[in-house]
Amino acid sequence: MLADESAIKLKDGDGRALVEANCVMCHSLDYIPMNSVFLDRKGWDASVNKMIKVMGAPILSKMFPLIVDYLTRNYGKP
Repeated sequence: MLADESAIKLKDGDGRALVEANCVMCHSLDYIPMNSVFLDRKGWDASVNKMIKVMGAPILSKMFPLIVDYLTRNYGKP
């Protein structure tokens, strides 16, 4: 059973649905804004890569850049 994510609203933008669908499989979406103060593009790239390679997230390789782009654009540290 998944946690109730209805209270957590990610920023609108290309890739949001992809991020919501893939990230919520393993953790709450509140991790995204919570980590945004720490992560730039390089950090989001490493974080998503870790989720796939270490944690076993079933994210297709073609989705990886789309997810990182969304996270960087909307939650990346300048």
